[in-house]
Amino acid sequence: MDNESFGKNQSFMKRLTNGHPMTEGVRWTEKYADRIEHVFSKTPKFVTSLLATLAVFVFGTSIQGEWILILVHFLKQMTHIERNSSENINHTLENIFDDHKTMEQKFVFDQWIYFVTWAAFGSYFIYFAVGGFLHWYFYVRQRSTPHEWKCQPDKFLSAELEKHEIIVGSISLFCVSILTGSFACYIYNGGSLQWVYYSPSEYGWWWFFLQVPVIFIYQDYATYLTHRFYHIPFFYKHFHKLHHTYKQPTAFSVTAIHPVEIVQVQLTMAVPLFVMPVHWLMFYTVVLYTYYHAILDHSGITFKAQWWQPWQPDAIFHDNHHQYTHVNFGFNIYLWDVLHDTYRRKDRVYNEDIFYGKGLALDEVPKNVLLNDIAERKSENPLAYPDNVNVNELSLNDISVKSKQKLIKKETNKKK
Repeated sequence: MDNESFGKNQSFMKRLTNGHPMTEGVRWTEKYADRIEHVFSKTPKFVTSLLATLAVFVFGTSIQGEWILILVHFLKQMTHIERNSSENINHTLENIFDDHKTMEQKFVFDQWIYFVTWAAFGSYFIYFAVGGFLHWYFYVRQRSTPHEWKCQPDKFLSAELEKHEIIVGSISLFCVSILTGSFACYIYNGGSLQWVYYSPSEYGWWWFFLQVPVIFIYQDYATYLTHRFYHIPFFYKHFHKLHHTYKQPTAFSVTAIHPVEIVQVQLTMAVPLFVMPVHWLMFYTVVLYTYYHAILDHSGITFKAQWWQPWQPDAIFHDNHHQYTHVNFGFNIYLWDVLHDTYRRKDRVYNEDIFYGKGLALDEVPKNVLLNDIAERKSENPLAYPDNVNVNELSLNDISVKSKQKLIKKETNKKK
């Protein structure tokens, strides 16, 4: 759904979003933009860049409420290290959740309400505070120079759509906070189905390091398949289309997903914890890396992968997915799309009405669709691509040449 079609529901959206506490909470930095800018103007650039990077990492812990799981595992790690000490750090966690029972007395979901409450409270605090800072840092502070940093520099989400994604994201965040809080409660109380361990040498140092690529590859391929599943017409219409309301995604788009979908994705990513030995630190290292790039990929900003990340696509890869809908389904490993032929190709046309990630050949679409596609390609920022060149841009000359080549090929085949 683009901004024009969304405008049909504009009056409804204004009633929904105007003055909504969630949207006002996230956009708090707009009210203090001048004061914040005054501080940042006197701060060295490398410091502000570092703060922005750290903010993205912290924001990543709130995407699915993972911060409370990291806390629980960290405190259990401390307990493991000082198991024979007279001061057991488990008591620290028990005090946090006002739990005075011994571990032996606990039911696996004992004090569930406290875990869920803290999971939701912490996630919303991070979402509002850090999310508001990121919103200011990119979309307020640099709004006048979009051609220097934005993937689609001439297009921004409308104010209604920005507020809409924050409300949807907040609702989905509450749903996953319930799941994550329940999971944290279960793990803390010694749930017997999880394989998490705390001593690196317990399963050997070789597995301690090998599990990182194993977890990473599993999670990324599973999310690729899941994502592609949600682009099947029925599931796209009833679930995933909500996420594609935002053709120009922002960092808040990352949680603006149908609650059923975001819960299912979270459960899929948690599977390794229940099927194989997983050291908590290595597992969440992978998770935070994944969430960090999820935020970058939805930011709408021309972030590029580093030299040591040959598997990682640039942010424009997923921005293209939002702009053209049924293509580029991968996240952190673009090779899944290459292997399954769902990687965006210059000689194909993609839009919301062309399903299954294959697109259509240039001569298979009506002239008006082709002309719209040419204009859409020109709206992409060349700075988002390697060597600062928009490799997907087309001109009428390109199309005429391709058409002639196809006609010649057809005639040749007929003669044979």
